[in-house]
Amino acid sequence: MAFSETLITVLLALFALLTSVYYALESLVISLVPRKFRRKSVEGQVVLVTGGGSGIGRLICLKMAARGAKIVTWDVSTQGNEETKRLVLEAGGKCHVYTVDLCDRLAVYDAASKVKKEVGKVDILVNNAGIVTGKTFKDSPDELIKKTFDVNIMSHFWTTKAFLPEMMSSNHGHIVTIASLAGLAGVNKLADYCASKFAAVGFDESLRIELMVEGYTGVKTTVVCPYYISTGMFEGVQSKLIPILKPEFVASEVVDGILMNCTIVILPSFCRILILLKHILPAKGGWRLYKACGGHLTMQDFRGRLKNDLKESETKDNLLNDRIIA
Repeated sequence: MAFSETLITVLLALFALLTSVYYALESLVISLVPRKFRRKSVEGQVVLVTGGGSGIGRLICLKMAARGAKIVTWDVSTQGNEETKRLVLEAGGKCHVYTVDLCDRLAVYDAASKVKKEVGKVDILVNNAGIVTGKTFKDSPDELIKKTFDVNIMSHFWTTKAFLPEMMSSNHGHIVTIASLAGLAGVNKLADYCASKFAAVGFDESLRIELMVEGYTGVKTTVVCPYYISTGMFEGVQSKLIPILKPEFVASEVVDGILMNCTIVILPSFCRILILLKHILPAKGGWRLYKACGGHLTMQDFRGRLKNDLKESETKDNLLNDRIIA
């Protein structure tokens, strides 16, 4: 009995591999179809974006609003939220704003209840807010490490728990996780950031599998893994090989990834090859390639927002909150 079960498992695995070849060819053919024919409509749907008060989050809000979606933006900055709302309304869209501390689980649940009552069911949740410390592991203060995980991954659990049940009930919805290439490969001076983004990538994959196992095929997930973006969050970063990405490009690719139900969006796309090499090459070979590309020095002159945008008189809490961006 044990042998026959093993044989059946092996045969099923071989069949799955053959099927995967078909899916690879199918994906290639679909990629050749112009994007305008592959995008779904979001007109009238409610799109909630965390960290929507600035940067990529604000751009996502504007782009989704331009496609007829009702926008809900959550941000720790009331001023940033209001500016996003002004821009959306000026462009003819609809926008609701909520000042929310994503590190506070109960505050997230409370805000979610208000959204459901005042706006309605959330159709697309974009977990976008994120922070970065940018220090070596030994120099990273405990409170900043904790804050990094609270914002970059723990908040995803609270927001998704708040809105996923309604998506499952209607078998319709979309959970979007803005992670990072640093969630697929480690980076010097980003130990806490990388760990939180690795967790975000794992969260998305596990959630997607769970939804498929339980038959909720109408609830989609997308994880976005971009390289450094010139929003100010990574001010001072230098890159020898891979170009630092423009916010407008990233936001457009995020929106298209959502509209085309992409499982994973890696930016720039050729970085898929580098990630593949990371898993194929021996550790020493990977390290040599990493150094040759200057990867170990990208964070050497990192400044971030703290030294550029904040006054010395601001409190520690304000310093921490300012790093929450889109």
